[in-house]
Amino acid sequence: MSKPIYLDNQATTPLDPAVLESMLPYFNNKFGNAASTHHSFGHEAKEAVEKSREIISKELNTSASEIVFTSGATESINLAIKGVSEKLKEKGRHIITQVTEHNAVLDTCSALERRGWEITKLPVKQDGRIDPRMIEDAIRKDTVLVTIMHANNEIGVIQPVREIGDICKRHGVYFLVDASQSFAKISVDAKEINIDLLAFTAHKIYGPKGIGALFIKKKNPPVELELQMDGGGHERGFRSGTLPVALIVGFGKAVELCSRDRDAENKRLKQYRDQLIDDIMTAHTDVILNGSREQRLSNNLNLCFPGIEAETMIMNMKNIACSTGSACTSASLEPSHVIKALGYDTELAHTAIRFSLGRFNNADEIAAAGKMIINAATAAKQKKSNYL
Repeated sequence: MSKPIYLDNQATTPLDPAVLESMLPYFNNKFGNAASTHHSFGHEAKEAVEKSREIISKELNTSASEIVFTSGATESINLAIKGVSEKLKEKGRHIITQVTEHNAVLDTCSALERRGWEITKLPVKQDGRIDPRMIEDAIRKDTVLVTIMHANNEIGVIQPVREIGDICKRHGVYFLVDASQSFAKISVDAKEINIDLLAFTAHKIYGPKGIGALFIKKKNPPVELELQMDGGGHERGFRSGTLPVALIVGFGKAVELCSRDRDAENKRLKQYRDQLIDDIMTAHTDVILNGSREQRLSNNLNLCFPGIEAETMIMNMKNIACSTGSACTSASLEPSHVIKALGYDTELAHTAIRFSLGRFNNADEIAAAGKMIINAATAAKQKKSNYL
């Protein structure tokens, strides 16, 4: 196939045409500032923002006033972790997380650690999932926050957030969930799961880049955060700054489409994913699937190709867009911290490749991609054997 096959949808997704169409009027005719409510232009913008806020809150079964717009999940995570830590520093300076979190969480925790907070980073099992009992055992009197992602950005493994939420509620500890990879793809009821804070973004669900949100629970109990940005008191005071109305409109539309088509889309992507896994692992029986196959996002497969450097494989698959791990750490030569956390040595971790499928992939592309991946692995093995 002459056109590259895009299998890096966990890095970012293409903008859905319906999302683009919904946004366009707010780049020209409907240009008002949502905070300028003394005239029709501002009212029009505010109504559009609040409509999207309602759509997003409905997806999480929360109140619309509990949704705070940010520039993306990284900002949401920073606001949540730093906001809780600084607000509750008199109660305690202990945070619990896991070793396979995204760097947005790990680096933020490290920044706090340098300022005197204590961070407990719990290991995961070989399937990439954490044992909730370890979290309960790690909670102390001075613990103020547990932060565990819902679905891993590299291996797609889904964590037992319901059990973790129950544990945090029993101990009176705030629970933050990074739902960047799962929001709107997996149905989440924030109230039922006892989530206090939930970070997510639009560009992982066929929405625009540059817009995300943070769910901040308002009652039972209300979450208190130290403000991280001053200047105008927008978004309940949590995030000052003029709202990007067009991006927010696109965010709402993207959520609306995901909610409408979620079951059918997940079923189709799971079929594609399983086809790729089975075809590749049948042709190359030494290939390793990283993380639980059952508790996994429908669109993710992360594979180790023993004895073949991931960079070599990717060079041999020029018509497939994929990655060796998180897009946020792609410039690093270090092996993935997520893969190493599964118990693999550095050499094996360097062979891991993430393929993430999406809405606009079709059966022909998946079949072609499977053949390219199999052929690339075969060619790499043959080349290596020639040198031996």
